[in-house]
Amino acid sequence: MPITPEELSTSQRVKYYLSNQVIRGITASLSLLPYPQRIAMMGRLVRFLGPVVGYHKRIRTNLALTQPELSAQEVKDLCRKVCDNVGRSLGEFFAGQPFWDRAKQAKITGPGFEPFKKARAEGRPIMIVTAHFGNYDAARSKLIQEGYNLGPLYRRMANPYFNADYVKSLNATGTPTFEQGKKGMVEMVRYLKKGGTIAIVTDLHAIGGTYIDFMGHPASTSLVPAELALKYTALMVPIYAVRQDNGLDFEIVMKEPVPHSDALEMTTHLCRDLEQEIQTHKDQWFWIHRRWK
Repeated sequence: MPITPEELSTSQRVKYYLSNQVIRGITASLSLLPYPQRIAMMGRLVRFLGPVVGYHKRIRTNLALTQPELSAQEVKDLCRKVCDNVGRSLGEFFAGQPFWDRAKQAKITGPGFEPFKKARAEGRPIMIVTAHFGNYDAARSKLIQEGYNLGPLYRRMANPYFNADYVKSLNATGTPTFEQGKKGMVEMVRYLKKGGTIAIVTDLHAIGGTYIDFMGHPASTSLVPAELALKYTALMVPIYAVRQDNGLDFEIVMKEPVPHSDALEMTTHLCRDLEQEIQTHKDQWFWIHRRWK
């Protein structure tokens, strides 16, 4: 994956540059609107573009594989709602202070919050594990604003121009941040060993991962988060930022910490936990990813 524009061919450079300029233009134009209208407009925009950019096809493929009992109307509704959530999440990510204000107002619920606070007070390493669900960055923003600093592991975007803007927004919410790769992993592990809190998104296809049943079908899944939790005796807490009915607010749900056993069992536990959340809020998971390959 290219790191700088210089590593691209001329045609790639032009394509990526222009596409990022379009995204910049859209976000700049929408920033003139009041925050609620801006986020709603981003949702409508991605709903409109969903069939064009292939999101609807991906969603339908994944639903046909894992949720064959859904009616044609239910699938159609989910295509619309999933794209709306993706668009809102994108708009929120680049919104800055108005989004942080909404995240700050979110209520933290669930049995994992008290063990999390206890582990922080003891200086114990903590791993916050989440998924592309609701808007996962709302949970990070909320915890940081509550004084619980944490560092996320992120995947670099293929478009280096967009990636620069993405990392800038990621760092604006809070630092440190760790780029997926050898250097980023070394920095993240060092931070964890010192008693830091890290955040990892675990629901993407993992190259070289272990195939674990996920919603009835094997999906390549990384065991690394669980292995790190075991190696450094880190508390592992699943967390989800559940979007509320008004489309703007969130509930931050911290689930029961994952019991330490072995890496495969712990990772399977995370898969089962995410399945429950998806069944409860089907429209909030990012069905647009190629989770099953």
